[in-house]
Amino acid sequence: MLQLVHPAAAPATDDLLSDDTQRRLARWNRTRLAPGFPADDWRAQLDRDARMQRLEGEFLETLRAEVAGAASAAPTDVDGFVAWFEALEPHGPGQHDALFPWLAEEATLDEFRWFFEQEAAGEAGFDDLVAMTQVKLPVAPKLELARNYWDEMGRGNPNGMHGPMLDALVETLQVDPAIDRTVAESLTLANAMTAMAANRRYAWHSVGALGVIELTAPARAALVEQGLRRLGFSGKERKYFALHSVLDIKHAADWIREALRPAMAEDPSRGRAMAEGALIRLKCGERCFARYRANLWNAPKEEKRAFAF
Repeated sequence: MLQLVHPAAAPATDDLLSDDTQRRLARWNRTRLAPGFPADDWRAQLDRDARMQRLEGEFLETLRAEVAGAASAAPTDVDGFVAWFEALEPHGPGQHDALFPWLAEEATLDEFRWFFEQEAAGEAGFDDLVAMTQVKLPVAPKLELARNYWDEMGRGNPNGMHGPMLDALVETLQVDPAIDRTVAESLTLANAMTAMAANRRYAWHSVGALGVIELTAPARAALVEQGLRRLGFSGKERKYFALHSVLDIKHAADWIREALRPAMAEDPSRGRAMAEGALIRLKCGERCFARYRANLWNAPKEEKRAFAF
């Protein structure tokens, strides 16, 4: 149970996952992670950050409580844990959602743009998450995260950096991934990933969450790339998803072999944290996919037309 250090009661779960709370956390994350300069009001900023960190902690503890039962079933031996982790790809929450074959085969351009606007707004920046997570990790996991980060950075080639590839597609699709235009479920996913990476008490949660992204992304990326191809986008414009549909297969195998296995071999108690992190990421994704389907499949025709910009 979460032990609060102040007399006020923790917000209700519905409040922690609400549009208002997730927008507050998203705006704070953008501000606190942005490079800046010293300011005269730094004491007031610290007070604000303390309030937001408590809110962030209560939010993440709520997500932990949701997956605690499933995470407790993860084996504590290395081989058993790896088998459990790998089984998340076919059987984890939200996996192989019907949304993605629909995007590949049926979605219109306007529907695709709405989907991509939500995804772009909820993108926390895999490269930055890896960079924050690797701080003070043991040697083997740290080296694997370093290799993964170097791939994200295009191995030193600006044209190969993954982040700018995504930004270029945002520009091509002419979408506006603004916080106020984004559904709460997408913001919740980004806020959860940022919280795990930015707070050292959740470092092993972040290792599990980032690893499960590598494990589960290829199938989704391949279907999104198929949809972009169907809609007439060029190979250059599809490159981000085409790359991740292939490269992340290798990344997942490397992450399991070089990060998860050594971490578990050194200290089996890390497995519970990594399992919770992986399940938090998948549960947040599951909520996103359900919300996207509800918006895209159930909206009346006149509302669907409003998705165009």
